Amino acid sequence: MSALLHFRWLLAAQASRLLLTLLLALIAIFAGIGLLGVSGWFITAAALAGSGAAFNLFAPSSLVRGLSFVRILSRYGERLVGHDATLRLLSGMRGWLFATLFPKLPLGLSPRHGDLVSRLTADIDALNTAFLSSVIPLLGTFAAGTVMALAVHLLVPDATLFYVVAFSVSMVAVPWFLIRSTRRAGQAMVERASDLRGAVLDTVGGHSDLVAFGATEDALRYFETAADRLARSKCAMARRSAVAQSLVQICGAAAFVSVLWAGLAAYGQGQIAGAVLVGLLLALLGSFEAPAMLSRNLARFSASAAAAERLRDLEQSPARIAEPLRPTKMPEHADIVLDHVRFGYGDGADVLAECDLVVPEGQHVAIQGPSGAGKSTILQLLLRLYDPRSGVVRIGGEDLRTLVADDLHRQVALLEQNAPVFIDTVRGNLLIGDPAADDRRLWQVLEDAKLADFVRSLPRGLDTMLGETGKTLSAGQARRLCLARTMLSPARIVLLDEPTSGLDRETECAFLADIEHVLAGRSVVLVTHADLPARSGMRVLTLKDGRLEEKP
Repeated sequence: MSALLHFRWLLAAQASRLLLTLLLALIAIFAGIGLLGVSGWFITAAALAGSGAAFNLFAPSSLVRGLSFVRILSRYGERLVGHDATLRLLSGMRGWLFATLFPKLPLGLSPRHGDLVSRLTADIDALNTAFLSSVIPLLGTFAAGTVMALAVHLLVPDATLFYVVAFSVSMVAVPWFLIRSTRRAGQAMVERASDLRGAVLDTVGGHSDLVAFGATEDALRYFETAADRLARSKCAMARRSAVAQSLVQICGAAAFVSVLWAGLAAYGQGQIAGAVLVGLLLALLGSFEAPAMLSRNLARFSASAAAAERLRDLEQSPARIAEPLRPTKMPEHADIVLDHVRFGYGDGADVLAECDLVVPEGQHVAIQGPSGAGKSTILQLLLRLYDPRSGVVRIGGEDLRTLVADDLHRQVALLEQNAPVFIDTVRGNLLIGDPAADDRRLWQVLEDAKLADFVRSLPRGLDTMLGETGKTLSAGQARRLCLARTMLSPARIVLLDEPTSGLDRETECAFLADIEHVLAGRSVVLVTHADLPARSGMRVLTLKDGRLEEKP
């Protein structure tokens, strides 16, 4: 519960909508109880009156119709407002999650990005339903029980204690049993749901490799195992929920018998009319619909609580890279220095050993070497995603550990081989580099990236929507769009990590040749396996055994 309360500020942001949802839920509950009570009284009174007696049919029949409409409209309003609040909560939680994750990157929580993403997605989804599935039903149940207890006390005082005890058991003891018994099952369900998501991501993303290596059957078995484990967890939750709902029905039946027994005695003494007693009994049954709904929804409470604990722990986990206590101002110069840098991941062996690099401001340097040599590691150190084990990384003469991360990342831009093209317009993709750029600037960078003619040919030019991951573009066009976005950035240092991976040789050479022109004046570090075009003006270094050497 404490973990859920940790996120109460998210609920506060939607307080007005959530309170309106609660109000509509209470109206729906009381309309339902009133509908049963009035209907029971009306039918019984009409039957007891007999065909020869005068009986006002208009008022009670109108009340039945009115309560029916009120119940329908309030239930619809509750769903409408509640789901609107839930979607807004979801948006707020996702914004909070990204804001929490960015300062902590790289997380190092999971070796598989798909696994991490699926687990975070499952946790956000589980936490998002906590209010609608738990808080509102709990408050509605309390209100329904309180009002019904007062009604029983006024009409059949001798049955008040029996009703209060039965309703309290159904509202307190049964949910307590359900939460305790489903805690582990709820945690397992969230974890297994994320495992299944991970299996889907792995299977879809690696489909070509699975087919090529004949491993589709193994992948299918793994997927079926993950699905079966999730199904078993859901069945376990459903069984406990069914037991809880059965207990609620037993409490309702016990309360019904108690009130009926005491009510018949009161009826025999002329203390209550028969029609009123029937109406009270049916209203009593209606009041137990609230704890029954609570039991159905609380089965998911454990999953929400477990998700809240994991997300809270993530928020409170220390960042891998600590901000300086006394930061220095970002230097004006953009020269790069790696001075006797030694680095390795975790407790593993050194990837870089006494690595030295000097890149004067405005110079373009290409780093080549075999896969796994540590070329991309150098770029990660320049972005200060990691700190070296020993040695110093400097920009403009300043140790990166003395610079504020936001200031550094505004001056160092990265274009990697998997740079994304978002489901947005051409303009929207470009403005990520500089949100303040006007159309003249956008067309200028498109010209420099040799993409302007293509964009002009599109139906709506800059406002043309691009498909998911840039599927409406060729590989070369997608890379040039990302290059144009990088060019818009005010960064004085540009890091390129295998930007031509997957391109044919002709497109690759054209792309590399253009880099020297479009990024002129900026310091550039290019990591690539590709052979540079003839007459390239780039300085070329080779990374071998953790050290950089000038290529002859």
